[in-house]
Amino acid sequence: MGQEKAIIIGAGVAGLAASVRLAKAGFETHVFEANPFPGGKINSKWHGAYRFDQGPSIFTGPEYVKELYDLCGEDFSEFEFTPLDHSFSYFFNDGTRLHLSNDREQIISEIAEKLEENPTILRKYLDKSGENYKRIAPLFIEKSLHRWKKLFGKKLFSALIRIPKYRLYTTMHEENTAFFKNPKTVQVFDRFATYNGSTPYKAPAMLNMIAHLEVNIPPFLPKNGMIQITDSIYQLALKQGVTFHFNQLVNEIIVDQGKAVGIKINSQRINADVVFSNMDVAFTYEKLLPNEAHPTKILAQERSSSAVVFYWGINRSFPELKLHNIFFADDYATEFKAIFDTKTIVSDPTIYINITSKHVAEDAPENHENWFVMINSPINAGQDWETMVPKVRTLLIKKLSAILACDLEQHIVEEAHLDPTIIESRYSGKAGSIYGNASNNRFAAFYRHANYSKKINGLYFVGVSVHPGGGIPLALNSAKIAVECMRDDRMK
Repeated sequence: MGQEKAIIIGAGVAGLAASVRLAKAGFETHVFEANPFPGGKINSKWHGAYRFDQGPSIFTGPEYVKELYDLCGEDFSEFEFTPLDHSFSYFFNDGTRLHLSNDREQIISEIAEKLEENPTILRKYLDKSGENYKRIAPLFIEKSLHRWKKLFGKKLFSALIRIPKYRLYTTMHEENTAFFKNPKTVQVFDRFATYNGSTPYKAPAMLNMIAHLEVNIPPFLPKNGMIQITDSIYQLALKQGVTFHFNQLVNEIIVDQGKAVGIKINSQRINADVVFSNMDVAFTYEKLLPNEAHPTKILAQERSSSAVVFYWGINRSFPELKLHNIFFADDYATEFKAIFDTKTIVSDPTIYINITSKHVAEDAPENHENWFVMINSPINAGQDWETMVPKVRTLLIKKLSAILACDLEQHIVEEAHLDPTIIESRYSGKAGSIYGNASNNRFAAFYRHANYSKKINGLYFVGVSVHPGGGIPLALNSAKIAVECMRDDRMK
């Protein structure tokens, strides 16, 4: 019997991780990617003399990348990364500024001093976030929630016994308001809802455990920028014999008698024993499986938010800006919402503006900076983005110029942008949604699509639009879970 063949649709970070795992499991592995590059949203582009990471801007959960290195017998010390000296700086409209380091006690002192919070309360909150993450991660993040036999054991009991502490019937904002007296502190911790495209006014308080990954544990940055994550896993895959096919748009997943048996690209049929999709699960069904039964309830759920991003090459240095900056544009929220369609924007009265500036010397000329400027936006629901994006840009520049006491427009010498329509076309995220379904429901974790098809044998799903959700660590885990599900299925 010849070597079995696996096909992966999409070379996002989850598709890359799945390819490594499938190749190590003995499959002849082929990855088909519509773009000319691997990595999905974790890719890199040059605009003039400025290089920009296109998507995520901080690195958490390095242990999940290490798993792939260990699986391949490679030395993870070659993947160089360091904790950020400052993870985020917060600029408020009244002049208050917070600079959060990579040290939990310094963060507590900074918030306690500048926002007049009780340090004991802050430690209690962060301890709870850490303990919740410790109990939940082995089950809700690292295992399939759709195969209960995998969950039974001491870890399940340990997680379930803390259910009252997860506050499933309380929102993130409600819990943060109960803990903290200063609205600015509430805003700082509410922001973590945006990590999976949700709103703190709807998402369950359980998601406050995300703070653990940025405060209790410092966030990191790879030596060569975020693109290093893509490059490293891509190289691991090549070493395992994975074959990549770029500029190849898959048109159909072939199903024969209830089993996925290959794909079609134009009129060419390519057979396989198993098929993995790293494409948005909604588009997987709509575009690649039009004649198969669709999980309509799952696909009809609220989508996560999208974003408008500006990539600006700046011809001067702003030493007061740290690596990552969040501006809480409270007094601009109404104006931004007047630009966006308020019927579709995530219902969050606070507008978050994120700047990621130069972090690798070669990313910009000396005394220049490259800025990744992002504002959360609604998904694409037919709005006139050609009209809205320039208005958003004008308002952003007005806000940032006021904070920096300069005419920022005069310092922008290179520019590109991303909006929901581009996200949808370039990364196949339905309606420009970045994370698939939103987590604006206390049972959202259970409503995400499983990492396998319950109707089609041999079909598996990876990426941020399926379990366990959005973000690099979760995407990497989706690949691990999907391959484990495949192994279980083939043992039946």
